[in-house]
Order: sequence, then structure tokens, then C-alpha cells
Amino acid sequence: MSGETYLVGGAVRDQLLGLPIKDRDFVVVGSSPEAMMAQGFLPVGNDFPVFLHPETKDEYALARTERKSGVGYHGFMFNTDPTVTLEDDLLRRDLTINAMAMDANGQLIDPHGGAQDIENKVLRHVSPAFAEDPLRVLRVARFMARLAPMGFTIHPDTLAMMKTLVDSGEIKTLVAERVWQEIKNSLNTAQPSAFFTTLRECGALAVLLPEIDCLWGVPQTKQWHPEIDTGIHAMLAIDQAKDLDNVVAYAVMVHDLGKGITPDHILPSHKGHEAAGVPLVKAVSDRLKVPKDYKDLAIKVCRWHLHSHTIMELKARTIDKLFQSLDAYRQPQNLENFVLACQADATGRWGDEFKTYHQADQVRSLFQAAQNIDQKAIVAEYQAKGHQGIMLGQAIRQARIAAIKVAKQSLE
Repeated sequence: MSGETYLVGGAVRDQLLGLPIKDRDFVVVGSSPEAMMAQGFLPVGNDFPVFLHPETKDEYALARTERKSGVGYHGFMFNTDPTVTLEDDLLRRDLTINAMAMDANGQLIDPHGGAQDIENKVLRHVSPAFAEDPLRVLRVARFMARLAPMGFTIHPDTLAMMKTLVDSGEIKTLVAERVWQEIKNSLNTAQPSAFFTTLRECGALAVLLPEIDCLWGVPQTKQWHPEIDTGIHAMLAIDQAKDLDNVVAYAVMVHDLGKGITPDHILPSHKGHEAAGVPLVKAVSDRLKVPKDYKDLAIKVCRWHLHSHTIMELKARTIDKLFQSLDAYRQPQNLENFVLACQADATGRWGDEFKTYHQADQVRSLFQAAQNIDQKAIVAEYQAKGHQGIMLGQAIRQARIAAIKVAKQSLE
């Protein structure tokens, strides 16, 4: 290959951290797009030359520098001239732990002390250019979500730069799709709550997700929430959902937004917060442009999660209505996703008494009973009588309600 090739970024960082290496990215110094393509590399970059190896499909980028030319994270000019050095390329990166390289012999190249910062467990910016890109605020938050359990903290000077990006208004230039991508990628990390608390510490959460930021300081009834603070509960629940599908984790993330607008005079009670939260869930989902399936489940969890918590206190008819509201009879996965989200909510609290959630299996059992009715026999009977439409639907519902009632009695 023309030019010198170095392993860079996450692969080097994760190797030093002792973490699994997911992607291997390379920087090529002293080459050109024409030379890369002549060797069979496939161009994929839009803003600057990035290529896929013809066999391994690993990414190879030409060494580049960047210069701020406007507002936002798109406001940069790139230079990929063959004279750009490896050191020039590493200097443009965000954090020291991401500004390391390794040559073909496995020799570490670390001009900014990334290895020492890994030893010290600190996230530190490479240069003052950090403050030119508002996306780096979210990236640092996401690294905290991944590394906080290992004891990592943010260097005070880096945190100050993050606050500057918020105070200057640059954070507002981030497009919704990119904000959502960072949020989504944080939900299945080692400690998702660290993403949100980091954004809150630098002021970005109040700008990007004010509906979540305002939950801190809102009290809850101590009997059900020993942690009392709604913001703390939201973070505990988010962490409980870290191993679940992202669509479920997002529903957990927004399930209690209604508590942020509870009238002061009824606190610490939050009666009606489920219905009150639905417009907020819709607003956040629309603003972030989340996928429809994420939005739909989030609305259902927000509106009906207390029904899951109190399932054995509900009448069979109400339980059937819950299953209908979840569209569970047509899409059973909705029921399972709903239950998992409610379990994360219920166990995301302080206190040993909240570590188990028997309601999960109770909801599943009642739903299974409703599903097990002989619907074909009911249809055949009503067709034989010449009945159909509304009457048939009512008969199926009555059979489901009866089955739920029997199953509920066996669980009591």
C-alpha cells in the first residue's frame, strides 16, 4: 500500500482498556484518493476520503486536519493533503484516549498522553479545538456511560469546555437525528444513566431534554419510592433497562415524564401522571424523530405502566382492555416489551423490596390465558348461527374476559 498505515482510535483505546475490540479503523499517511482506489479500496466518505478495504471491509481514512468554518458540527473544512502527518491527524481528535495510534509492529504512538489518562481513568480533551464541535458534548457523555463503572471521570477543564459549548448556544445546532443516535447508542451501555447525568452536569440536558432534566427535585411518595427524587428514580430505571432491546429502553427513559408537570399542591402524589405524560412523550419522540415503533411503545408504557404494577387489583374486563390497548392480541411482542419496561420501572428504586417484580409473570399468565381461548370454535359457532361482525367480536371478548377471570383466581 502507498503511504504508511496505522491502527487508530477505538481499537487502540479498547485494547489498552482490556475491552473487546468491535471495529478496527486505520489512518493512511502520505497517500491520495486516487492511489487508494488504484489498490482496490472502495470510497465511502462524503465529507472526506474514507475507504473500505476490498477484503476485510475495515475503514481506512486518509490522514486529515480540520478547521472550523461555521456553526454546528458540520461547520468544518477538511484537508487530506498527502503532507498531513499522523500527529496532525491525532491532534484533531476529541479525547486523549481516542488520539492514540499503533504502527504495523504494534508500537504505540501517543503524543497526547492517552495511555496515562487511561491509567488515571480520566476523559480529557486533546486541544482547545474540542470547544469547536458541539457533538463532542454528547460523545463525552456516551463515553461516560460506557466507562463510568470503571471509575472514569471528566477532567475539569474538559467539563468547562462542554459548559462553554452549551452556554454559547452551539449545542442547539445539533440536528435531531444525531442527538437521537447518541441517545440510542447510550441506552445499552454499561451505565446509561451516566450519559444523562453528564449532560445535566454541563447544562446540555436542560437544552436537549428539558422534560427529563426537570425531574430532579420532584418528590415522590416515600412508601413506593425510597429514593424520593424523581430524577434519581428515572436514572435507576434507565440502568435497569440497559440489557433490554433499545425500543424498550427508550420507553423506560420517558415513562415518567408526566411527573415533571405534577401540580405542586398534590405532591408527593402523582395521581394522573400517566395520562399527563403522554403528550410529553409524543413531543419528545417527534422532536428527536425517533422511529415509530419506539414512539408507539413509549406512549403505551407511559399511559399504562401502573396497570402492570397493580395487575392483580384490576378486574378481568379492565385487564382485557389493557391487552387491547397494547394491541397485544395482534402483536404479542408488544405485551412482552411492555412487561419488560414496567419491570425496569418497578425495580429501578432503592430498597430490597423492589428487587423482584412478580407482576411480570402474572401479566404474562393472564395474557396467555386470554390467548388460549378456542377462537376458531367461537367463530364457527357464530357463523353457523349466521352471526358475524360486532356480535362475534363481543363473544370473543367475553371468552377472553372469562379466561382471564379464571386465571386470575388461580394466581390469587
